[in-house]
Amino acid sequence: MVQTIPANEVTLRDLKQAFGLQPSTDATFFLEGSAVDIPLTDAEQQFLDRVKANFVGLMEDPPMLENTVKMVVLAPLLDLAGFYHKPFRIETETSLDITTEDEGLLIRGRIDVLVLNTRLWMLMIESKRSDFAVTRAIPQALAYLLGNPETTQPTFGMITNGNEFLFLKATRQPIAQYANSRLFSLVNSGNELYLILQILKGLGRRVVDGSGTMSLGSAGT
Repeated sequence: MVQTIPANEVTLRDLKQAFGLQPSTDATFFLEGSAVDIPLTDAEQQFLDRVKANFVGLMEDPPMLENTVKMVVLAPLLDLAGFYHKPFRIETETSLDITTEDEGLLIRGRIDVLVLNTRLWMLMIESKRSDFAVTRAIPQALAYLLGNPETTQPTFGMITNGNEFLFLKATRQPIAQYANSRLFSLVNSGNELYLILQILKGLGRRVVDGSGTMSLGSAGT
């Protein structure tokens, strides 16, 4: 009998038992999760400063709901990263079923935002309301990454609640493993949206340069 679990209820233990998923111990496994040397223009920095100010202002009347997070914070980042233009395209609310090889477990969910290059996943984004801790969405995001139909390439995800951002990388072959970036937050000094945009642009360049495929995610339901 097949056991069905909603993606937002899956645990790391479930993924370990079903797919053998383990955290990577290789310090070089997720270099893409660190800011890269991609200079931002003054106009981009000023725009990101306005995005942060908008978010901080709206947080005076919490919580900010998931759709507001997408509109105020996520949409501007995807625009600046160039993901609204070819060779990329975006799907929203993409349904996904992930099954184990013995088909004993079915994980069913819906990806908030999926960035693709042709039909290859580039970035999976999972978005949550502002009072939701992004770390709680790690198992859900990893389940989506493991559901990438292209199993020979690493996939990438991003979880955000508007204030916090966490990037993930997962592989299925030769072994199922994952790693996460440090936690970026708008509460920190300066504007960490600069670093987040640099990472997004770096992931996009991997695709344009033909060096791999990626998946990006924002935390959702």
